[in-house]
Amino acid sequence: MVKKESDIQQIVNHYFYSKGLSLEEIKKDAKKQKIIYSRFTKPAKQLLELAGSVAKAKQAISKVAEWAKSRELDYAIETVFKKWLELDKLKPKEIVKKPFYFGDPMVWSQAKQRWYVIDKAGQWLEFAGKEAEIEWKIIK
Repeated sequence: MVKKESDIQQIVNHYFYSKGLSLEEIKKDAKKQKIIYSRFTKPAKQLLELAGSVAKAKQAISKVAEWAKSRELDYAIETVFKKWLELDKLKPKEIVKKPFYFGDPMVWSQAKQRWYVIDKAGQWLEFAGKEAEIEWKIIK
């Protein structure tokens, strides 16, 4: 017979899922005492009381997880409490891609409506290539 997870277990497990762990990994790590599961039950219970339902608690954890991961921050269930009042405003960090041409950065001139390549010496050279040759890189 399969035991149904309690509300608290669902919240704690969702927190670990958001960290990238599977149920098997959680159980294995708990047995090896890498995870002290009971340490997470009290904050999970408090989050359940604050959120009012398991679904809202999970939603809040997911939102904080997405926000924190995009900024390469660590987070805990308690982070959800700290961010509770601003949950609606929490957005993942925008991924900014910058244009490059053969490794040199590029700039768009709004005034002249054209691209410029900045060479190693810092000179702005008018881009004469094709748009397809522009490489877009994620810059952190």
